[in-house]
Amino acid sequence: MSEHVVVLTTTDSEAAARELAAGAVQARLGACAQVLGPITSVFRWEGAVQTEPEWRVEIKTAADRVAALTAHLAERHSYDEPEIIATPITGGSAGYLAWVVDETR
Repeated sequence: MSEHVVVLTTTDSEAAARELAAGAVQARLGACAQVLGPITSVFRWEGAVQTEPEWRVEIKTAADRVAALTAHLAERHSYDEPEIIATPITGGSAGYLAWVVDETR
C-alpha cells in the first residue's frame, strides 16, 4: 500500500466543493485540496441515465488518514451515495510527499 493517497469526491456546486475541501484540510485529514469544475457527469441513478454538472474535489492525504477522511466526507456530503475514491500515489517529490504527511498530523 502506498503511503500517500489522493481522495476524490464530486458534488453539485462549487460552494459545496469548497466547503468539503476546506473541512478536510481544517480537520487535518488532507494536506491540500483542489476544486475542479464544473465537469459534466453522466451516470445511472434510480434506473435512469442522468447528466449533471458537478465539481470535483481532490484531496492529498497520508494513507493512514484515508478511513477518517472518507468518514468525514460521507458525513458532510449532501448526496445519498457520494463518490469517494482513494487512489494511491506511487511517486512524486519527496519533499512534497513529506509535507503531505506532516500536514495531516
